[in-house]
Amino acid sequence: MDKRSIGLLALAGAVLAAAAGMVAAQTSGPIARYEMRAGTTSGFGGMAGMRGGGMGAMMGMGGRSAPQHELLLELGSSRAATGAPKADHFMPAGARLGVSVALKSPVKAPDGPDEPEVRDFQRPKGRMLIFWGCSEHAPAGQPVVIDFAKLAAGQMPPGLWSSAVPRDRTVSPQSSKTYGSWPSDDGKSVKPESSLLGEHRIASSYAPPISFTLTKDFMGALSASSMTQPSGATLLRWNPLMGATGFHASLFGGKQGPGGAMADIVWWSSSATREFGGGLSDWLSPATVARLVTSKTVLGPQIRTCLVPAEVKAAAPQFQMATLSAYGPEEDFAFPPRPADPKAPWKLEWTARIRHRSTTSLFLGMPGMDGMGDGEDPRYGRRPPSDCQQKPKRRGLGGLGGLMGGMLGGGSGGDENGC
Repeated sequence: MDKRSIGLLALAGAVLAAAAGMVAAQTSGPIARYEMRAGTTSGFGGMAGMRGGGMGAMMGMGGRSAPQHELLLELGSSRAATGAPKADHFMPAGARLGVSVALKSPVKAPDGPDEPEVRDFQRPKGRMLIFWGCSEHAPAGQPVVIDFAKLAAGQMPPGLWSSAVPRDRTVSPQSSKTYGSWPSDDGKSVKPESSLLGEHRIASSYAPPISFTLTKDFMGALSASSMTQPSGATLLRWNPLMGATGFHASLFGGKQGPGGAMADIVWWSSSATREFGGGLSDWLSPATVARLVTSKTVLGPQIRTCLVPAEVKAAAPQFQMATLSAYGPEEDFAFPPRPADPKAPWKLEWTARIRHRSTTSLFLGMPGMDGMGDGEDPRYGRRPPSDCQQKPKRRGLGGLGGLMGGMLGGGSGGDENGC
């Protein structure tokens, strides 16, 4: 290459670097980020939202309960609060939450005494068997077997964790100078008849005023049923759901050993790939779901059935609980709007993001529990079983990581669905 060509390449590189720096310099902020996560749950998840309900109320309804809604709000700002941190979200009347809900800022607790030493610690026993994919039978290479005793001793199986579905959280106490969230201890909770449609406004002592209008409401409820096939596989079926961008199913089960102790824990995912990333139990964006549908990590929005391999039921004969998630739409807002002139600087004051999902769970193969196991559903020729999902944990590991963390005395003790 001659000197003239080398000089042209160097000049081109300098121009590109300058252009990249100019683009980066055109956007600044935002000062504040706001996140809303709106969910629809049913069955046990609905039971958790029933005031004064509990298991007795659920049994009184034949093991079934009305779908419930959940709403998680988070505000993060790069500003320090003027005085005590204070933030309120003013919602439309249809939300049925009063004039506003207060976002509470965490208060650092004083350091307490050291925890007493645990002298009777016993290493966990048993195994975890991991299956994945929708098929009549588990293919070669499954299950992956994890010995809890070896895991506690630090012998981590290679390739166990995947980062294909990372958690997408832009707002957190760690990423914000001042942070507030709801639900809090104000005694308020979103109701089954609550609606998000309409104007929303957030006023605080540490962020610019935020306002936007939502056009997408809580998603509809999922209803799932199961049917054992002659091969021993289990057919999962569910209803179509407007606004769903994709589906993901998982199953947790177990097998008792001598003396009633749990000998094996079984975990199955509907992903065609060996994917147990914590993000699968999160509120995923439509763009992320579209990518995961392409890679067959998530089932497409047109799919209504999935076969759980016969080997899963054989490995977990005592109980099996399946959880189904439908990922939903997203609405995004920013202020001020992006300038029409691409060369003009864009100094963002705030952004707001609202994501949706719907979840349901069901126990499989538990005869005698009306609405909790197999049953008749007039839409499928079978009745949908009741579902189980607890209120999601706000932080910590999800999916397989959280489950194993709980088994080993750390992590969140369950996936983000609490199952």
